[in-house]
Amino acid sequence: MKFIHSLFITVITLSLMTVPAMLLAKSAAENSTGNSVMDNFDVTKVAEHTWVVLGPTGQPSVKNKGFMNNPAFIITDKSVIVIDPGSSVNVGRALLKKIRAKTDKPVTHVFNSHVHGDHWLGNHAMQEAYPNVEIYAHPEMINEAKNGEAESWINLMKTLTEGATKETKIVYPSTALKNGEEIKIDNITIKSHLNVKAHTKTDAMFEILEDKVLVTGDNAFRARMPRLDDGSYVGNIKAMDVGLALDIKKVIPGHGPVGGKEVLTEFKDFLKIIYDTSKTLADEDMESFEMKPIIVKKLEKFKDWDNFDGAIGKLISVAVLEAESE
Repeated sequence: MKFIHSLFITVITLSLMTVPAMLLAKSAAENSTGNSVMDNFDVTKVAEHTWVVLGPTGQPSVKNKGFMNNPAFIITDKSVIVIDPGSSVNVGRALLKKIRAKTDKPVTHVFNSHVHGDHWLGNHAMQEAYPNVEIYAHPEMINEAKNGEAESWINLMKTLTEGATKETKIVYPSTALKNGEEIKIDNITIKSHLNVKAHTKTDAMFEILEDKVLVTGDNAFRARMPRLDDGSYVGNIKAMDVGLALDIKKVIPGHGPVGGKEVLTEFKDFLKIIYDTSKTLADEDMESFEMKPIIVKKLEKFKDWDNFDGAIGKLISVAVLEAESE
């Protein structure tokens, strides 16, 4: 009897000791699914089938764990299409949680807008959950990703978030797009608009024909300063003209709030002010630092954009170099 009582006490003690471990394991599992990454961000319905999670407009950081783009998804009559699933496996998992709150349909297709990893490294989560998912991108995006850009972005995101994205593995797009290609997925058609050089040399914009929605990737920014180190002012302005000529009602930029065609007009104005003024002043033999106060004054309506002061000098220098190369 004494042996049975002792055994009973031992079992209870071990069980109680296990509870904290179980709770820790549960907490770790929840963290690994990225539950905290998007909890404070709502899913916004843009059109009948199209939804977006509007990310913060800052840079990748410990606080945002690398989430700072605008992942979009389209619910068809049979499946889900995802555009730009984010910067890491945890961001992608958090996006899947948002999707599953709206539908239990499987993710069958993913579209990546360009090579910058804050938009597409979430492919890992998509393939992890749906091994047969088909992933599309500009052919040059696939080439650049495989020739070192993917690895560079993996390391950059890990550094900027102090390890929050460390689980992420590279999952390359599997299918190269063609300009003007229309891909029919159930009751939805995705039309691709590829650029030679705009934000980068790897950009694709995606038109959701039935919903009259354009997802621009980083060809358009709103409320956040862009970078054009790898791109072209002239090419990016042309991309805005392509979008403005389309039969669309809503525009989802790569970063910043959703709107109508004014998103494209506004960003085109921003680009033209910097480029045209830089070009004119360069013809007058003015240096970039001398141009800055003149251009900043012309950009008054954009002065509240995230990182305005930090980015404007570099953007002017890039514009001057491009103007000189012309």
